[in-house]
Amino acid sequence: MKTKILMLIVLMSCSAALIAQPADKDSKKSDRGQNKEMQMNDHQRGPKNGMSLTDAQRDAFKKSRLEMQKQLQPLRNELGEVKAHQKTLMTADKPDMNNINKNIDKLGSIRVEMAKIMVQHRLDMRAQLTEEQRLLFDTHKGRMMQQHRPQGMGRGRGMQKDHEMN
Repeated sequence: MKTKILMLIVLMSCSAALIAQPADKDSKKSDRGQNKEMQMNDHQRGPKNGMSLTDAQRDAFKKSRLEMQKQLQPLRNELGEVKAHQKTLMTADKPDMNNINKNIDKLGSIRVEMAKIMVQHRLDMRAQLTEEQRLLFDTHKGRMMQQHRPQGMGRGRGMQKDHEMN
């Protein structure tokens, strides 16, 4: 009798779990894309909107952004490789602190180089603006950086979860 009740409970919980799952994963992805488009169309979002940029400024911004991305891409690739190597070093049977520290220094130097490129890009963009546009550009910096942060670059949420598990 107890086994029948237990089997019934397991069956019902599995059924509930299956029903709660989204029917189509692709539709869920497309919803995210539409939401992002709606955010970008909002008149208060983005560095260009609300500043009344000229066509020349828009073109210069686009060209500058493309150039920055070209400079950053190899650094992002290298950063990924160095992070993977760090994981290898950290999970070795006998971790070598000298190599780990050297790798941490390399991670830092790549991030510093990336930050320098991004700051130069920002200053180049800022130099093309009028005084009024610069004021708007400078006051909205924090919000723009949060909106354009790539997914997965939250504020340490993953670390908090790992910490809570220990």
